Amino acid sequence: MKHFLKLLIQVLAPFALGLAILWWMYRGTDWASFFSCVRHELQWGWMALSLLFGIVPQLARAWRWKMSLEPLGEHPRRGTCEDAIFLSYAASLVVPRVGEVTRCGTLKKADGVSFTRALGTVVTERLVDSTLMLLFTGLAFLLQLPMFLRFLSETGTDLDDILARFTGTGYLVTFVCLLAIACTAGILMRRYALFRKGKDLLQEVWQGILSLRRVENLPLYLLYSLMIWVGYFLHFYIAFFCFDFTATLPLGAAFLIFCVGTFAVLVPTPNGAGPWHFAVKTMLVLYGVAEPKAILFALAVHTIQTALVVVLGGFGWLRLNLRPKVQNGGKH
Repeated sequence: MKHFLKLLIQVLAPFALGLAILWWMYRGTDWASFFSCVRHELQWGWMALSLLFGIVPQLARAWRWKMSLEPLGEHPRRGTCEDAIFLSYAASLVVPRVGEVTRCGTLKKADGVSFTRALGTVVTERLVDSTLMLLFTGLAFLLQLPMFLRFLSETGTDLDDILARFTGTGYLVTFVCLLAIACTAGILMRRYALFRKGKDLLQEVWQGILSLRRVENLPLYLLYSLMIWVGYFLHFYIAFFCFDFTATLPLGAAFLIFCVGTFAVLVPTPNGAGPWHFAVKTMLVLYGVAEPKAILFALAVHTIQTALVVVLGGFGWLRLNLRPKVQNGGKH
């Protein structure tokens, strides 16, 4: 019963947090106008191109993962790696942060790959991705600082005016998001401490972490890593051209908004629902987009991109069930 309640909290709490933020943001929305705008103003050609770049990062992540497993003597099929990644993204829509466990379990079940070694390579991936994301964010702020200061000067806006845009509820949402990130970090540290109780388990995880040193083609590994984040950015940026009110925003602004939105996704809600909307809407408003339009953009883009994750997850599940299983991580 205790385990069931814990699982229930893990599933319901993220949904509750995301729904609460979404309700607060969209409580006064004119839904008739919203759907009319989506039907008549959204440029679906641009959205289709955006969705194409939503597939690229997942594929590149799968190819990179296969590379990092091979030095450990694990040789999963490329297709299995791809389907495991598709499933992991979809699973995280139900239980945030469960994707890492899901994809390692999928690889073990389908191709006989060691779960703990696979988990170790995932830890390595997170380190590489975090480093790239921090570099991108630093670059975004450096590139946008002069433009942002010029924007404030030309519009007569100062810091007090910006802060005045935040209502008391807005400050509360920001606080809750930061608190959720801190809690998530604490939970991950606690789980890592539990891993230490098994010496053999920790050793295999550590082998996975060190696998990066023995990757056969390190430049290709780094290229895949870059492809992942460039793909994520293009997935987001191309969506700007779907609406007239965001199409004219400069590339640098989109880059900074993308980075801010990426950090918002760290809050454990399904696909960042709620915190991502709040972060992207706030940044768009600071760049001069009217708040109702900014809210429309965040909701429409996030909903369509989440639908892509669901479709890819279903596709991956179907392919996995049609593909014969292989035991003991045979070479492919």
